[in-house]
Amino acid sequence: MRLRVPALLLSIAIAPSAIAQQSGVATQTQADDYTRYELLAPGSGRFRILYEVTATTPGATQFFNPIRKGSVASDEHVYDRYSGEPLQFDVVKGDVARAGGVRNADSTSQYIRVHLSRAVPTDGEARVLIDKTYYDPKSYYEENGLLVFSRPLGIKRNVVLLPKSWELIECASPAIVSTDADGRIRISFLNDRDDQLPVKIVARRIP
Repeated sequence: MRLRVPALLLSIAIAPSAIAQQSGVATQTQADDYTRYELLAPGSGRFRILYEVTATTPGATQFFNPIRKGSVASDEHVYDRYSGEPLQFDVVKGDVARAGGVRNADSTSQYIRVHLSRAVPTDGEARVLIDKTYYDPKSYYEENGLLVFSRPLGIKRNVVLLPKSWELIECASPAIVSTDADGRIRISFLNDRDDQLPVKIVARRIP
């Protein structure tokens, strides 16, 4: 006698990877993430983000980068790091990102969709630079004459640059502190955790 398995049970038993194969779109993969945060004028609530990432999904012609909730993005530019040429991009909703391979995409969030200059080759990669400015006064603000940048950072390598004429007086997470060529203080973080690194930086104006 042949047993019939309800379709609902079959759908539950199918692994996510099998679903991805059936949809014809591979799950987005990436490597070597690096973010540089440049804190802009004190009191502006604005900071520039230079985000470098390597797209590694074979055959991919696009890459999705989330816009963090609570932040308003502007002045976006995207570049191919191999050629230095600008890349086309647009801003899409989470359902578009999920259909494009971002399996955990939040349907209530927005994503920058980068159109790569060429499909990612098998065993190859495409290095991308995303340049954007965030307005987020809850993450970057002044308090009692001090400058505060408080933001959880999810990727492995991060650098925060203070505005000119400001010096670091407090840092909640281990960091390497140095001085950039133009005199700005640089705070470098390596996130070796499995979750986000809780970063809080406090600076004061140099007399």
